[in-house]
Amino acid sequence: MALTADQIQMICNLDADELAAYAVDLRASRGYNCAQGVVCAFAPYLGVSEELLFQATEAFGSGMGGTTETCGAITGAFVVLGLVNSEGPATPTTKGVTYALDRAFLDCWREQNETTVCRELKGLGGGQVIRTCPGCIEDAVHFTLQVLQELLRVK
Repeated sequence: MALTADQIQMICNLDADELAAYAVDLRASRGYNCAQGVVCAFAPYLGVSEELLFQATEAFGSGMGGTTETCGAITGAFVVLGLVNSEGPATPTTKGVTYALDRAFLDCWREQNETTVCRELKGLGGGQVIRTCPGCIEDAVHFTLQVLQELLRVK
């Protein structure tokens, strides 16, 4: 079930820098991938266990299963946005709004980082590093909170 406006407001009231630092620390100290770091940092506020979120996003690390394609921090953020907004299978009518949230997130992301591709962000294959994994995690947390603020304005 979608979170209420009050629940979303509680998330938006979190200290973005502290939440981002926690997400980065999950990756650095506990071996989480970027997707897991992002989504598990939000776990206490989503009504879903950290263990389930960890398991559900395990395949999204290193650019979708180690393929260095779509950045895992982005996929983790999309999981958060879906959990916040989706009404679930009984009322599958929230996809349009969730997709709009995803696009708003990507607008922020691309303005900051130019690309969503893990290998390009990390400068693999001889390219210049655009953003490190910790930086991508920080951006994902900040942009998720920013998009949730926008969602509150329309709820």
